[in-house]
Parts: sequence; structure tokens; C-alpha cells
Amino acid sequence: MSTAPPSRPAPSGPPPAPPGEGRTAWRRAAPPAMAAVTAVGAMAIAMAHGALAASFAVSGTSFQVSSGRLTSAGLASYVATDHATDGSGHPVALLGLGRAVLSDICQAVTVKTPVGDVVFKLTAGGRAGQVTADRLVIDGSDLVGDAYFGTAQIGRDASALDQVPGVHGKAGDFGLQAGRISVAGVRSHAWSATGGDFRLKGLRLDVSLDGRRCF
Repeated sequence: MSTAPPSRPAPSGPPPAPPGEGRTAWRRAAPPAMAAVTAVGAMAIAMAHGALAASFAVSGTSFQVSSGRLTSAGLASYVATDHATDGSGHPVALLGLGRAVLSDICQAVTVKTPVGDVVFKLTAGGRAGQVTADRLVIDGSDLVGDAYFGTAQIGRDASALDQVPGVHGKAGDFGLQAGRISVAGVRSHAWSATGGDFRLKGLRLDVSLDGRRCF
């Protein structure tokens, strides 16, 4: 008399993947994943050095920037173009400041809304203390003030600017740079401003209908 072989319990969980399938999937995914990580890391490093100041699309409105006095350990400047989302371009003088110290700061822009023109205004400094920023980069359309430039180099190739780390233009383009600078009565219209480690003492933000701008 024959006996049937004992039945084996059914395996639990999903069936095992064919040999090498998981490893093949990871091998295929690794290069794009590593490329993405590398790109993010490179962008973070570039932003830390102020090199991506004009890499984002700017709004269609410039804003005012003013200060009683601005000083910096270095200045680098060249002509660049900021682009808006609609494809339009705005020629700017890119101003890179290595270590900016401002007695005070005012930034204001007028925004059209369904209820009227609204002034978006930011102020800081003054009696509260100085405003500081590392690697401050301003893309401005003009700048007014009484300035002192130490060791100025005007007409230097934009690709060879080295006063402010990461702030330089294309080879052959016009550039200028200087050592320590001081500007009193700063007034400027800008399309963008980027900086690392902004320290804004006495920060105040106002949004008001038909409010007063910086100047």
C-alpha cells in the first residue's frame, strides 16, 4: 500500500524575483539618480557662491532699493540679462558684493491688484542695527549715490573678475571690479537680488494701498 508524499506548506509573501532582476533595476536607476543628486549639489554650491543670481525667472516689475550707506570688501560687475516667464529680457548691471554692510535698507514695489495699487515694502536696519549679507548680488537697471572705490579695475574681462567668488561673466565681455567700496545715498531700481546669510535687524514688512515707496 502506497502513501502519498506529505504536502509542503505554500510559500508566504510574493514570489521571488528572477535572478538578477532587482540588481538590474537598480543599475538602470542609479545613473539618473546620481545625476540628479550631482545636479542638486552643484546648484547648492553655485547658489552659495552667488553664481545663480539671475538663473530664476524674474517678475515683470522692477523694485526700488535704497540705503543710507553701503560698504563692501569687494565689488564685481558686468552686464547681464534677466529673463521673465513670458520670454522678455531685461538688460541689467550685475553687481556682486563680497560682504555687504548697510546702515539701513528699504525695498519697495508697486503691485496692481483688483482693489488698487498696493505697495509691498520691506525695511530694516537704522536704529535697530546694521544689515549684513554675504555674497549679495543685485541685478539693477540703475544705481545712484556718492561712491568711493578702492583699487578699481575698469574694463577687465568679465570672465577674469575675482574680487567676489563666483561672480564673473563671459570671456570677452566688459567688466569692472574694485576692492573696498563705500556708497552713500544708495538708490537703485533692480530686477532681482540674491544673497547668503541675510541679517535684517528691525525687519518690518508693510502692504498698503497707495503706500509710500522708498523714494
